[in-house]
Amino acid sequence: MTTNILFAAGAARWDDWAPPLRAALDRAGLAYELAQEMPSEKVDYIVYAPDSPLRDFTPYGRCKAVLNIWAGVEAIVGNKTLTQPLARMVGGGLTEGMVEWVLGHALRHHLGMDAHIANPEHRWHPVAPPLASERRVTVLGLGALGSAVAEKLAGLGFDVTGWSRRPKKITGLRTQHGVEGLTKALKGAEILVLLLPDTPATENILNAETLALPAPGAFVINPGRGALIDDSALLAALDSGQVAHATLDVFRVEPLPTDHPFWTHPGVTVTPHVASETRAPQGAEVIAENILRGEAGQPFLHLVDRQAGY
Repeated sequence: MTTNILFAAGAARWDDWAPPLRAALDRAGLAYELAQEMPSEKVDYIVYAPDSPLRDFTPYGRCKAVLNIWAGVEAIVGNKTLTQPLARMVGGGLTEGMVEWVLGHALRHHLGMDAHIANPEHRWHPVAPPLASERRVTVLGLGALGSAVAEKLAGLGFDVTGWSRRPKKITGLRTQHGVEGLTKALKGAEILVLLLPDTPATENILNAETLALPAPGAFVINPGRGALIDDSALLAALDSGQVAHATLDVFRVEPLPTDHPFWTHPGVTVTPHVASETRAPQGAEVIAENILRGEAGQPFLHLVDRQAGY
């Protein structure tokens, strides 16, 4: 029997995704049809991205699962017509890319590289940076991405604390959870990495109150979601010196408006949402694995908790 797969992740992605998807599905031994258009009553699986024009899932009564090619699902998880199982992307090159981006910027701030890269006055300031073991790092969010980042930072010798809403135990890491744990995780942190999902419970988790907890002159690195930070509070913390620098990859409005103060603030580095993305060849393997599991009657991987929002 043929498995019908609708690619609804945007027409612009079709050329990048179709060849590796077909290759992965072929390796899985599936008989399938993969297309950008097909009658809704025939669709077994939908390969999806939240910026897709497909918003009404009601006609897809036969569909066994919606397979997201992004890690983030906040733009679609509240869709009342989406009653099918929803799986988010885990893997697909996302983890490797995120780890590399965060480690690069963490080391940049840890080593004080900016002062040497841009030094027009040719200042000679021979002060060695501290060792990694002397630098306290806190990672907010211990999902697939946050855990991988925290473990790699710890592997480099940093003094790492991880925080999550619910208890988690990760070998080799000091972890905190809940409201009280958030205060403990933030207090005295010198580098703060945000890798939480965008939910009502995490919005503005960095605000005037919580930004006062890290060590004076701390560094903020946010490749998670723009809504995690109260922009005004961050700007005030930068102006006061409580935060020395913020490297931001995600924003409440994207592209970041040209008149936003982040663009011109000397204590902010703006990167255009490039910390990590799903790579089609690796992501196709994850999609094919979930379709294979669905056809075999096995549980899907990486299912979204609708109540939690991720």
